[in-house]
Amino acid sequence: MAGSSGGMSKGGVKKARIEIIPLIDVIFFLLATFVLFTLSLNKSAGPKVDLPKTVTGETRDPAGTATITVTQEGTLAWDKDTIRNGDEFLARLKAFYLRDPSARILINGDENAKFSQAIYVFDEVRKQGFKNVLIETQVLARPRS
Repeated sequence: MAGSSGGMSKGGVKKARIEIIPLIDVIFFLLATFVLFTLSLNKSAGPKVDLPKTVTGETRDPAGTATITVTQEGTLAWDKDTIRNGDEFLARLKAFYLRDPSARILINGDENAKFSQAIYVFDEVRKQGFKNVLIETQVLARPRS
């Protein structure tokens, strides 16, 4: 028969075959592409702020990280929750440290936030005992030399 593929059956008529191996290859390629794309997304856990821009920043893994945000108005947020006062901030910081002393703290702040507020957060995090403190920035493309 014209247009069919596959081997001959008993009666001399070609039997159509579906090749599954190329289909599996395509599925694995799509799966790998999806996984790599998803891993490349670094979404911040804090509220939306205009991050300071740098050229030397590095990508980070957000897993196991608490995000403390300093807004332009000087208010603090723990992940997406606004912190009402300094005592609440210190209580959350202590509870997080007791849960996991080796956890990472990510400080992200608006580029127009007061520097003194960011230093306060950094200082309190270090006083609590955290060793892995990161500052989030927006990485710009490196200039070609």
